Amino acid sequence: MTKERTCFIIMPISDNINYPSGHFNRVYEYIIKPACEIAGFTPIRADEVVTTNYIALDIIKRIIESDMAICDLSSQNANVMYELGIRQAFNKPVTFLKDNITKRVFDIQGFRDLEYDMTLRIDNVNMIKDQLAESLSQTFQNKDSEINSLVKLLSISPAELSENTKLSIESELILNQLSIINNRLDKIDNPSKNVDVVNPEKIVITKHIVPENAKLLTFEEVLKLNPGDSVFHERYGKGEVLSVESQKKADSRIEINFNPVGSKRFLVRFMLLYKL
Repeated sequence: MTKERTCFIIMPISDNINYPSGHFNRVYEYIIKPACEIAGFTPIRADEVVTTNYIALDIIKRIIESDMAICDLSSQNANVMYELGIRQAFNKPVTFLKDNITKRVFDIQGFRDLEYDMTLRIDNVNMIKDQLAESLSQTFQNKDSEINSLVKLLSISPAELSENTKLSIESELILNQLSIINNRLDKIDNPSKNVDVVNPEKIVITKHIVPENAKLLTFEEVLKLNPGDSVFHERYGKGEVLSVESQKKADSRIEINFNPVGSKRFLVRFMLLYKL
C-alpha cells in the first residue's frame, strides 16, 4: 500500500482588508488544493487540523513532518512568515507562491516562486494550477539535492526533533492559551464568519460564539460531568458528553460527541468547556 504523501499549506487564512472577502479561501480551493491533488499530495491547512484539542502543537508537528509544503507569501502575512520559519529551520522542502501585487520578501528572494493574478481569472487560475503542480512534484523529487532553505544555504545544521522531545505541562498550557486567545481575537474581527466562503453549506468548526447562558466549568466540575450532559466547546460547538476518565487527575480525559464533527477526546487540563 502506497504511503499517503502530505503537503502542509502555509498561507493567509483570515480575510485581509486589501483583498475581497473570502479571497484566500478561493486561492486555496481553486489553485492550491487542485495542484496538490494533481501532484499526488493530500493538502493540509492549519484550520483543517482538528484531530485534537491541543491545536498549536498539532500544527507545528504538521509543519515539520509533512512531506512537502506550499507557502503563499501574498500580503506578507506574519503568521505565514512564522510557519515558514519553522519549516525552514528543519531544512524541509517548500514551494513558494505569491500574487502579482505582493513584493518579493527580501530574506527569501533568492528562492524561485510562482506568481498568480490576484483577480483569479479562470484562464490564469488553470495555468498557475498546472505550474504549481509541476513545481511541487519537481521540488519533492529534488529535495535531497537542492537548497531548501537559508539553513542549507548558510551551511548551518538544521534543527532536529527528537522522538523523546516533550514540552513541560506549563509550556503546553501557555501555547494552548495563546491559541485560544488568537481564536477569540479572530471572532472579534469576524463575528459572523460561521460558514465557509467557498462552500457555504460547509460548517466552519473554528469560530463558535459561546451562548449567553453557558457556564464556564472548572477542572473539578468537568470531572463531575455525566454521560448525556450537554456542553459547549469554542472550537466544536454544542456536544454531548460520552464519558469522563478521571483515574489519574493530571491525565483526565473527556470524550464528547459533536454534530456533525463526531466524537473527540480531550485532556481536561488543556480545555475550556461550558455547561449548557
